[in-house]
Amino acid sequence: MKDDSNPTSRKQDRRDFLGISLGLSAAGMAALAAAETAMAQGIATSPNKLQSLIVPGDTVLFQGDSITDAGRSRETDVASKPNHQSAMGNGYAWLAASQLLIDRPNDNLKFFSRGISGNKVYQLAERWQADCLDLKPNVVSILIGVNDIAHALNHDYDGTLETYEDDYRDLLNRTKDALPNVRLVICEPFVTRCGAVDDSWFPAFDGYRVAARRMADEVLATFVPFQSMFDAAAKIAPPEHWAADGVHPTPAGAALMAHAWLKAIGA
Repeated sequence: MKDDSNPTSRKQDRRDFLGISLGLSAAGMAALAAAETAMAQGIATSPNKLQSLIVPGDTVLFQGDSITDAGRSRETDVASKPNHQSAMGNGYAWLAASQLLIDRPNDNLKFFSRGISGNKVYQLAERWQADCLDLKPNVVSILIGVNDIAHALNHDYDGTLETYEDDYRDLLNRTKDALPNVRLVICEPFVTRCGAVDDSWFPAFDGYRVAARRMADEVLATFVPFQSMFDAAAKIAPPEHWAADGVHPTPAGAALMAHAWLKAIGA
């Protein structure tokens, strides 16, 4: 008989459940396993590996750009309600939230997404009061950075890596000042080497990844190493399988992200 009180057993069950629900082949399950192995070296500062970062009654906010946005509804009567699928979009945020709502139906968890396509860090800051602080979240998860470099490469933005890091640090400090007990999750910006992503992105892009990790260390946030995960997954299936344009995850990529996010927060 399985020991349902064993966290390792529960996480294995989730991986098995995800594989079954997505109809994954042996290769798909291998991708999950490979991603977990790669992530094991990159997860930082989870408060207790045997205890979830999220506790009963928590409000959890996902923030970021188009990867978090994932086509979510902006309609006020929808977006104001927690746990509303159309307000969460169809990406990793909703997949992660829905899995926790399945796993923990009696914990009164509330999930919101306020990702907006195209955003850079300074644009998060411009809307942070209404789209973060006013919601009074207990947990804030942020994935930001790909536009900060992509728009600079396209000469549509004059920000630099230093701009990204300074703006990010200011945003995190502002959040902690306003919400002293907030628990932060910093997600590593990522790309896959296909589509719009070519050699011109490197090595500059790696600096943004390092900066995000540094921010996580500074504020004692949980870090989700998405790039390590996708690098491992690309050894199982081509990069296009996970993010066809190099930036935006496919359904398979979004599912893998949700799995990685849950593992990082100890769910």
